[in-house]
Amino acid sequence: MSALHERSALSQLASGERLLGYGSVVPANSAKGVSINVGGVVANQLMHNVGAQSGGAGSIAAGMPGTSGALLLRVTDQRVGLVRSLDGTPVWEVPRAWVARVERRPRTRLMARFRLHYADGSWLAFLTMRRRTIEQFRSLIG
Repeated sequence: MSALHERSALSQLASGERLLGYGSVVPANSAKGVSINVGGVVANQLMHNVGAQSGGAGSIAAGMPGTSGALLLRVTDQRVGLVRSLDGTPVWEVPRAWVARVERRPRTRLMARFRLHYADGSWLAFLTMRRRTIEQFRSLIG
């Protein structure tokens, strides 16, 4: 599967653009069946509504379209964005300068959680199976 993910992450890069890193993530607002020791339905509501994003209409985070399932978060020397893991089709990307930092958050029962903070103060939350994926993003972004 990693060879497929690498091909997808490399897909549709601009001429001269370099891939720096990628990892499989699930946007928190589209995560299904993730409980956080509060109880199924309540936990899912919290995950989707309260802890999934910050920033009003017109913010960088508000620009992300609705998604479902796992995607690849890729970091290049020019952009940070989400692409489909099977074919590399871009779902949403922003200029690298718009991404301020990565913040590791407390784990859910099964997955590691982090936030991408943007230059305008907004953020989006993501889940991943591996903590080292978050550490890779932190080393690349800050």
